[in-house]
Amino acid sequence: MNDLTALAEEHLAKAHTSDHGRSAQLIVHEGPLRQTVIALVSGTALDEHNAPPAASLHALRGRVRLTADSGDHELSAGQLHGIPQERHGLLALEDSVVLLTAVTATGAGPEARP
Repeated sequence: MNDLTALAEEHLAKAHTSDHGRSAQLIVHEGPLRQTVIALVSGTALDEHNAPPAASLHALRGRVRLTADSGDHELSAGQLHGIPQERHGLLALEDSVVLLTAVTATGAGPEARP
């Protein structure tokens, strides 16, 4: 079991000492499911990147802006938002920690087999 509050504090401290102003840890890796704690110092960004097949972002601490062509969304601590199926980025508006939940591949259940 992971203590998200402790992980948030740990990675925010690491982000403050990092040259890039961020720190992350993959905490769940089961099949296509990934959950990652990401800490960003205020003003730090994750550059635009492709979206996985399905994902959500849960702000654990601070405030971030999820950027995408379809529109930007600000999240504050406690808020959850789906990640659009397009290239997107993330900007820390203040020292922040988020939980990224992603499905990295579609399942190959019986209905997907030829």
